[in-house]
Amino acid sequence: MAKRKLTRRQQWRAEKIQAERQARSRKKTSRLEEELRGSELGPEQPGRVIVRYGAQVDVEDEQQQRHRCLLRRNLPPLVCGDRVVWQPGPNDTGVVVAMEPRRSLLERPDADNRLKPVAANIDQILVVAAPEPALDVDLINRYLVAAELTGIPPLLIINKIDLLNDKALARLKERFRIYKDIGYPVIFATTKGEGGLDDLLAHLRDKTSIFVGQSGVGKSSLIQVLLPDEALRTNTLSARSGEGRHTTTATRLYHFPGGGELIDSPGVRAFRLGHVSREQITWGFREFRPYLGQCKFSDCRHDVEPQCAIQTALEKGEISQDRFDSYQRILATSMA
Repeated sequence: MAKRKLTRRQQWRAEKIQAERQARSRKKTSRLEEELRGSELGPEQPGRVIVRYGAQVDVEDEQQQRHRCLLRRNLPPLVCGDRVVWQPGPNDTGVVVAMEPRRSLLERPDADNRLKPVAANIDQILVVAAPEPALDVDLINRYLVAAELTGIPPLLIINKIDLLNDKALARLKERFRIYKDIGYPVIFATTKGEGGLDDLLAHLRDKTSIFVGQSGVGKSSLIQVLLPDEALRTNTLSARSGEGRHTTTATRLYHFPGGGELIDSPGVRAFRLGHVSREQITWGFREFRPYLGQCKFSDCRHDVEPQCAIQTALEKGEISQDRFDSYQRILATSMA
């Protein structure tokens, strides 16, 4: 997707807002440093990063009490879900002194295809989509490729099914049957009906999960129903554009009373794979793997080459035409 060119005034305003945010962050950090300077820090103890704000993080202790903490300069970039060692200071403040080894890490490429960590120590990625705004299967498949490459199991949630009549819902379920056939769990959910989230709750229990997906698909609304005590802001779709407005502005971790944790991340309208190779994208389509290495040519691009194992599987109906078409579109945009 091409970047929208900003006018001079828009660029000036964006830079002004960024400078103001940085100034506020520095002021808060200076105030916290002043509180900690000269104070005797408590003993080292384990904690969990709940949310990060620039140079500071909120750390949760073993009693699930939150503490605003500074970071030692020698630490790697910390993200929501990181397990850390920290020392308490006065007035629920503290200092993070070490990071525990991560068992998993979800990263997202920025506009320059540099990987940016999003969340750590995750058990599953919940890819949320909805019939409104317009369903973007290529975005879904990009997330699934990313999940395959990180080794974090994905789960598809098709939200807002209350917007569909019975016939449209049946068509949608048939469309996503191919994902079930290749081993991806698919949950159809609604926050508007009784029991509309029962299947989702069963998959969330005793796991650390992260919501990802296009803006406006209802991730924050799902969390508000799943965790009614959390004061979450929800938003409606822009009546003018039909695109989702961002509700979540920082990646944040929430606890379920019955066990399990949920990380909510800011919605995105694009998820690029320009940081990975053609071979990695191909491998990320899990139904292609039985046929990899069986083509006549070792450098087969699975397009028009003769005796291509993937093309043969496509002709036999062993690979979905919809998924293959999406694969080609993803390659075209990622390799450009």
